[in-house]
Amino acid sequence: MVLVLHGTRLNNMQRNLIIGAIAVVLAGAGVAGYFYFFNNTAEVVVAPVEDTSLPVAGGAIQIPTGGDEEKSPTTTTDTPSSTRVTSRLVKIHDGPVVLGEAVVNKTATASSSAEVSVSYIERRSGNVYSYSVTTGTNTRTSNKTLLGIQSAVWLPNASTAFVRYLSGENLSTINLYALRADGSDGFFLPQNLSDVAVSEAGILTLSSGVNGSIVSLSRTDGTQAKEIFTAPLSSLRISFAGKGQYLAFTKSSAGLAGNAFLIDSSGRFSRVAGPLNGLVAKASSSGKWVLVSYTSNGTMQMSLVNTATGESLPLPVATIADKCVWTADDSSIYCGIPLSPSPNFNYPDDWYQGAVSFSDRIWKIDVSGRYAQFVLDFEKEDMGRFDVNALAIDLLNTVLVFVNKNDGSLWSYSL
Repeated sequence: MVLVLHGTRLNNMQRNLIIGAIAVVLAGAGVAGYFYFFNNTAEVVVAPVEDTSLPVAGGAIQIPTGGDEEKSPTTTTDTPSSTRVTSRLVKIHDGPVVLGEAVVNKTATASSSAEVSVSYIERRSGNVYSYSVTTGTNTRTSNKTLLGIQSAVWLPNASTAFVRYLSGENLSTINLYALRADGSDGFFLPQNLSDVAVSEAGILTLSSGVNGSIVSLSRTDGTQAKEIFTAPLSSLRISFAGKGQYLAFTKSSAGLAGNAFLIDSSGRFSRVAGPLNGLVAKASSSGKWVLVSYTSNGTMQMSLVNTATGESLPLPVATIADKCVWTADDSSIYCGIPLSPSPNFNYPDDWYQGAVSFSDRIWKIDVSGRYAQFVLDFEKEDMGRFDVNALAIDLLNTVLVFVNKNDGSLWSYSL
């Protein structure tokens, strides 16, 4: 075939040059469009549709560029369906899902009764879904694709998930992106943050280096960031601990004695627990209590610390504090308690690294009486082994949500 341009017959060399020029222009337009949305991020990675394996961390964001895909919220034919196992236990999603979900009590309106919704992210696609506990249906609310998400923390109203994923050479860069649940444009926070926590008060971020750590607080839209305290320790985890107060503790290891501190709005530190090997701490909503787990003589222990008096109260059951969730009123704690954990492992290190898996039951711990009440035995329900992780609960303490670490599936249990 001969290419004709403005009535002029072109030879093969001229035709190839024109075709090459057109290809360069189109490629340049694609690159420009990408950097328009996501400047200074990793390359776009599209997972093959037929690939059912977990995504490889290091993928970047792919934004759909028009058509019916942009309409959200939407219920689609590929939306996962939930499975009611018992009258109270429901498998929301086969998984794997991203660790971290939001459970919200929706206000009743004239046309609908009050309901509980669970917002979560499918790990393979990065799509956001909302599950209605009342109707038992899943709705995809955002189809923006972000591959390789490692974890998510949500604003209390479930409007935004702050997701962390790895990118760059040797997966050396930690990205933090505000993923909007409704599919609208989000924003990036600084790269290589060591930890993040969110609440109505804002976004709490930790930046660590050889000289220690800097903790900053910004508004929920990422603006007006300000430094609130510094620490000489570089290996910390942070969270909110009531109004104007924060919890920081050293990253846990069975072979190292860790400490937990409360920090007030002036940046003053007060130690609430430690030194204890394998220490993990989780503050109650008000900051009046801190749940502390640790190891002693190779066994797991757990206690409650009254932050006003400093008194440490032992609890009758034990697990890793990351396998627990506080109720909003500080009255109770729900935990995945392992059955007969093997003494031949280093806790919590081996659990975090996936070298050991637990077979859990769910227990409720009453704070005022410090007694444990049995809630759910998965094996008696013929559900097999559950390694309970990423627990979340609604404000009215009616629905408990958790991930089975063994397969990444998402579940809800009506309390």
